[in-house]
Parts: sequence; structure tokens; C-alpha cells
Amino acid sequence: MNKALNYIGLAKKAGAIEIGETNAGAVIRAGKGRVLVLASDASDNARRRAENFVYGTQTPLITLPFTKEELSKMTGVGGCSMAAFTDIGLAAAFMAALAENEPSFIETANLLAQKNEKAQMRKREALAHEKKLKRGKSAEIPATGKRRKNI
Repeated sequence: MNKALNYIGLAKKAGAIEIGETNAGAVIRAGKGRVLVLASDASDNARRRAENFVYGTQTPLITLPFTKEELSKMTGVGGCSMAAFTDIGLAAAFMAALAENEPSFIETANLLAQKNEKAQMRKREALAHEKKLKRGKSAEIPATGKRRKNI
């Protein structure tokens, strides 16, 4: 079994993937989708809808080398032709696994890896800020000790 398909199953268990045209489209329109994947044997109508979902967003649309049957087997949803990853870390790992076998996915894998690094950096900065606030080291302006008397 392919390593990339295992990431789809892992994302399903983690709740980091929305499966089906309706759910995936809603996530992409809400701006929470990180990558939209489409089965290789998806219908023309499903392909057109997927292209419309990602139009005007920076969400990549990937046509997988897997069939609807293989996707359905990993997700547990029958007739699954489309899914959207909502977690950037799992999406980056999924694309890296795809890029190992198929060199055409390397560019998208690198893009998602960069986005993942930025997200991790923002998370570390937010934790450091919370830590400073708990210690009382806020970024407020220190008082000079001089007061102005009202006349």
C-alpha cells in the first residue's frame, strides 16, 4: 500500500480532512482548506466543481494517481472523488509522500512545506509571547516617575 494513502487514513482519524464534494467545497470556500485532492477517475463535473472551488484562492488542486475506489477504501466513504486537507502539517507530509513516487508533485510539496514552516514559526512565537505575559514581561512603556501637577 502507498505511503500517501496512509496519510489520508491518518488525517481521517485526526479529523484533519473533509471528504466529499460538499464538505470539501465548504472548507475551501471558508478558507480553511490547505490542499484539495481529486481522484484520477473523477468525473468531468467533479473536476469542474473542484476547479471552481479553488478559483481565486491560493489552495492547490491536486489530481491524485489513485482511483475513487482506493480513496473510498482509505476514507471509509463510498464513491469518494474529492477531499480537502484542513491541517497544513498533514497536507505537507502527504504531498512529500506523493513527491517521493511522482516527481510532478515536488513543486506543490515544497510550497506546502514552506507554508508549514511559517505556521510552525507563528505557533512558536505565540507560545513565547504567552510565556512572557505569564512572567510579567509585557511590552508596556515603563513609567518615568514624574507626574504633572494640575494647576
